[in-house]
Amino acid sequence: MTIYGIGTDLLKVTRIHDAYAARGDRFALRILGEDEFKVFQARFNRHAQRGLLYLSTRFAAKEALSKAIGLGMRSPMSWRAAQFVNAPSGKPMVKLSEPLKSWCDEKKLSFHVSMTDEAEMVCAFVVAESI
Repeated sequence: MTIYGIGTDLLKVTRIHDAYAARGDRFALRILGEDEFKVFQARFNRHAQRGLLYLSTRFAAKEALSKAIGLGMRSPMSWRAAQFVNAPSGKPMVKLSEPLKSWCDEKKLSFHVSMTDEAEMVCAFVVAESI
């Protein structure tokens, strides 16, 4: 395996709080895929702060992924084309949809993801490997 790219993103949570306060679920739906949005809603309904931290980590992870694959936020990369879901063990994994899935499959990419959050900051780190 060869490292294809590495991406990281560090984000102040207030940036996401402000965007969500201004646009509500419309903002969340622009960033999150269907599976992520369900988790966000459940967390937000239980405790708004935890929901917003979840939204923030996913935003940062998508930025980190876009850097790791070298595309930034341009086609085939988009906010909703990559979802960060948890394996049963809790390990974060990338779930891709088209056209990004085919693009990554052609390059035989696999991903390693790490995300963390604190009250004011979130960080995400993605390593893309070519098999």
